[in-house]
Amino acid sequence: MDVRLTLEKRIEAEIKSYDGIMGIYLDDLRGTVIQIKADETFETASAIKTWILACLFWEAENGRACLEDQIEYKKEHWVDGSGVLGALEPGALLRVRDAATFMMIVSDNIATNMMIDYLGLDRINQCIRRLGSMDTVLHNPIHFDQYERLGTSTPRDYASIFIRLVKGELISPEADRQMVEILKKQQYQSMITKDFPPYFMDSDNTDDVIISVASKSGSMDACRNDGGIVFTPYGPYVIVMFHKEFSDAMYYPAHPATMFGARVSRLILDQYLALEGRFYPALKG
Repeated sequence: MDVRLTLEKRIEAEIKSYDGIMGIYLDDLRGTVIQIKADETFETASAIKTWILACLFWEAENGRACLEDQIEYKKEHWVDGSGVLGALEPGALLRVRDAATFMMIVSDNIATNMMIDYLGLDRINQCIRRLGSMDTVLHNPIHFDQYERLGTSTPRDYASIFIRLVKGELISPEADRQMVEILKKQQYQSMITKDFPPYFMDSDNTDDVIISVASKSGSMDACRNDGGIVFTPYGPYVIVMFHKEFSDAMYYPAHPATMFGARVSRLILDQYLALEGRFYPALKG
């Protein structure tokens, strides 16, 4: 193989002019891992909600939580930002399962605070460590007027959750399957999927969706992140892209972090499809 054409070098060339820092962790689940700044610490923003979801299922699996419990939306849970529960009055009751789903699929910040209150901040951080994410911390509930940060982690830690999840080795095969189904409904996939061929993701054009994604993104002034599992006809792979230290804090679809992340994601997809389920050709011997 021509070493000048390695996937790492193609990614590095793609982000050469990027005004920011991108940390990347990729795993084709067939023995190839690609890492770029994979152990640097980044603000997670809403990506931390994936760990909260995992901790909920961990606690439920061990009898310390119940997905059918009802929890109340209280005044202290209110926060501005993404989600739908802000349209409701405090006092509304939700099943734990439903609050967790809102937390993930529309990144609902109020639902997230309800989940943190239900599980407990310290218990969540203990669970994060039990799950092997030693460089990940949930610092506080979401209150932008009180706290400047939400969580911190590394691309390696985030990828490890998805790698174990797709293998059915994170909590249990059934719990992992349920989490993947929730993550597939996540509505903010612009960084991973923005440049994917629409034909392959639209069931109106094909007999079925050929490529699907189970992911969770996160955005704050200091970061733009995305990570998850990409399911293809040749199997799944895991991709994580964390961003920091860019100059433009505004939110808009063509933000450089989103655009450069989308280009890297498409480059990776093309390589994986061209090699029928690998990032590099299988060794012959």
